[in-house]
Amino acid sequence: MILQRWLLISALECIFFCISSQSFPRKRHCAFQVSLQNNKYTAAGNVSGSVQLCENTQCCVGYFLIEEGQPKVDLLACDVAEKSCPDETCKAQTRFKGRLIKCVCNMDLCNSNITWTPESEEPQPTYSYSSDEILKNAGIILVGILLVLCFMIVAAKRRGLLKAKKESPPSFDDYSFTRLCSCQTTKTSELDISDIELQQVVSHGHFATVWKGGYQGSVVAVKVFPAGWKDKWSAEKEVYELPLMRHAGIVPFLGSGRKPEGGSWLMVLEFSEYGSLNSFLCKHTTNWMLSLNLCQSLSQGLSYLHSDLHRHDVHKPPIAHRDLSSFNVLVRADGTCVLCDFGCATILRSCSGQHLSQSHETKMESHAQLGTLRYMAPEILEGSVNLSNTWCLLQGDIYALGLLLWEIWMRCSDLFEGSAFPQHLLPYESELGVKVSLESLILHVCYMDKRPSIPEHWQLLPQGSVLPELLAECWDCDPDARLTAQCVAERLDRLASIQSSFY
Repeated sequence: MILQRWLLISALECIFFCISSQSFPRKRHCAFQVSLQNNKYTAAGNVSGSVQLCENTQCCVGYFLIEEGQPKVDLLACDVAEKSCPDETCKAQTRFKGRLIKCVCNMDLCNSNITWTPESEEPQPTYSYSSDEILKNAGIILVGILLVLCFMIVAAKRRGLLKAKKESPPSFDDYSFTRLCSCQTTKTSELDISDIELQQVVSHGHFATVWKGGYQGSVVAVKVFPAGWKDKWSAEKEVYELPLMRHAGIVPFLGSGRKPEGGSWLMVLEFSEYGSLNSFLCKHTTNWMLSLNLCQSLSQGLSYLHSDLHRHDVHKPPIAHRDLSSFNVLVRADGTCVLCDFGCATILRSCSGQHLSQSHETKMESHAQLGTLRYMAPEILEGSVNLSNTWCLLQGDIYALGLLLWEIWMRCSDLFEGSAFPQHLLPYESELGVKVSLESLILHVCYMDKRPSIPEHWQLLPQGSVLPELLAECWDCDPDARLTAQCVAERLDRLASIQSSFY
């Protein structure tokens, strides 16, 4: 009789558990062990002994150092942000010439076992982590789950609603597109190429050469694309010709055309007297107010680029730059920054209420890792960008914006008063050298969670902790924790109003 009652209770628990698993997405449980250098993973979920309950992801992650030919646990935890983790087991991904192993998986406690063999690097089970302790904690967690099973019966009634949600079309989390969405560009009349005079080369890019030139008595910048790069020319022109793309923080687009001889494609832009921000910082130092002016105009331009605007029945959709660097920002004669070079940009829009097509998402997937290497956000370096969520693309720009603010402030003489300030350095140049590799950046930025060094004495300046805090919130490892461009611009505006009295 007692046995029958126990079996009945067990059967009911099993039924309730199945119902609950269909009603609410169950939080992932991962094996947990961290060292001091990667304690950021502690915030990824609630920790109970050697088990962590994930807050923001369904993925477990594990890092193992190879010592004397055997993997040694360096990190076991929930991943810090939602990423792609299709494997149910912890399959080894060898990094850094076999010195480090990473695995990501999507089952409870799956990161406690890694499949790895040193010879062929084929997945073979060779390592197990504290299985007895994990089973003990899993039992404790199961008891907790059984205590709330009675609430799951009510929740089961919602299954029909959840199913309907799953069958509905995918939607963007961070932008709402309406029927007013316009897919039309503001067509710019073709320029008379005979009126354009090419004078001297200003810079060379991956796909085009920029000339200083003349057009109808004005000095202009002429971007020349070889005949074979028409697609790059067309993609960048499409961004410039979007409605409402006129803004003080975006370089003015004057028109385009094609040279009869050779078939080169031309794009004519307003000429910026100081050239790129990189060139400006190499040649000039700034005072506090000039550096703040550069930062404010830069963040305002990016905020406008990211904005979703509807005016007079036309629509400017959000645009992710995706190659924000000091080479792709120009400095005008008045000391303000303007954004340029939209060859890698992605227009985040839908037409007539329909969202990005599958073919467009596939095209984005194939170009997920775009941009200048040292300015790529951690999630882009690792190739874990969720392209179905537009927020990720925009927040990749914010990471790069943080690096640009750091570049500008590191050339501000007022921030180094009484001490020698450094020559202009690119992000991670002092740590990783002039030429950086993807491998070294992943180790430094993603795994070690390192960022450009901030001088300690900045805490003693009138700005106090504002600058370090702003930088930290721009280049946070978690994209969702980063500020928006609009928020950065507003903070800089407040800083300018408060700090102007000090300089």
